[in-house]
Amino acid sequence: MTIAIVGGGIAGLALGLNLHKRGIACQIYEAAPQIKELGVGITLLPHGMRELTALGLQDQLKAVAIEIRESSFFNRFGQLIYKEPRGKLAGYSVPELGIHRGRLHSILYEAACARLGKDKITLDRRCIGLDQNDGGVTLHFEEASTGARAESVHAELVIGCDGFNSVVRGHFYPDEQVAFTGINTWRGVTRRKRILDGRTYIRIGSIRTGKMVIYPIIDDVDGHGNQLINWVAELQCETTERNDWNKPGKLDDFYPVYQDRRFDWLDVGELIRNADSIFEYPMVDRDPVETWTFGRVTLAGDAAHPMYPRGSNGSAQALIDVRTVADLLSQTDDPVAALGAYEQARLKPTSDVVRANRENPPDFINDTVERLTGDKPFDQLDAIITQEQLRALSDQYKRIAGFGLQDVR
Repeated sequence: MTIAIVGGGIAGLALGLNLHKRGIACQIYEAAPQIKELGVGITLLPHGMRELTALGLQDQLKAVAIEIRESSFFNRFGQLIYKEPRGKLAGYSVPELGIHRGRLHSILYEAACARLGKDKITLDRRCIGLDQNDGGVTLHFEEASTGARAESVHAELVIGCDGFNSVVRGHFYPDEQVAFTGINTWRGVTRRKRILDGRTYIRIGSIRTGKMVIYPIIDDVDGHGNQLINWVAELQCETTERNDWNKPGKLDDFYPVYQDRRFDWLDVGELIRNADSIFEYPMVDRDPVETWTFGRVTLAGDAAHPMYPRGSNGSAQALIDVRTVADLLSQTDDPVAALGAYEQARLKPTSDVVRANRENPPDFINDTVERLTGDKPFDQLDAIITQEQLRALSDQYKRIAGFGLQDVR
């Protein structure tokens, strides 16, 4: 059986590792001419860490990441709303990690090169189309670095792991549009002393008044004990103009909302001003589809279910996807049926997460408190909403996303 994986990101490399573990050969095609440590931060939740641990990567990841011990929610006045333990402190068998996305990608790439063989990963190959018949699938490529046409490839199966703007998905949904509801985001990393205990995932405010997500991703980044802090600013904008993935962020576009937020535990404006770099992104996803398997072609990760980057769930769902499809392919002599079974197993759960990230993400806690308090500082929050009620909101999202304590073994 010949399997072609389009895309060598987190999903594509993890799929290659899962297939190799089960004795199934594959070839990975990645558009980037070389692998670099790009991007900002990512959180590896317990259900994602379960998958990476099964691939034997937990120790390597922990060595370059920060173990998150607590998740804390604050209003925009810096008042604590709710907090809960995370990872092993919450009873999970695996830790929750804050990590630089580039480091995660490098660890997966190095593991794939070592186990599959470097010749099984072809770089500088951008997929530009495909043809399918009863005998298999032909993929067409160009060199990403030059735009020159590259040799086409024939495979028995194709799995598209080529991300949010998937060419493989676009072949089957050529007229599909992204869903944008006016929320824009800016992301950055800042070198500074620890915030709180240096092990906390922090959410401040809401998208209506200016939300921030903040967590550490590298310890002692400069040899002076400072951490590399990942932060995300999210704003519901009045215009319909969305940010551009390819542009650096401009302070003037969002900084005025945050510049006066000074708490006794954090100066938010200073955190933003001192960033090493700032990137802008639109908060977009795509509507769930009725199918992502078409004969000998299927989709995984963001190519299958692009979702709002909330709740740190995109990577975890991708890792579950690729382990599921690898399991099913290893259990049958009918690979086409295996792809159908994979879709049946994963389509509804991931569609539920897409909808939850839109309507009831983890920061729904912040939204709820802001609404109940009239967006004002509170004296006794329990008189308005109890910690048990807030915990129920948190647990509800975990259940939908598949990482309730009972779900992760």
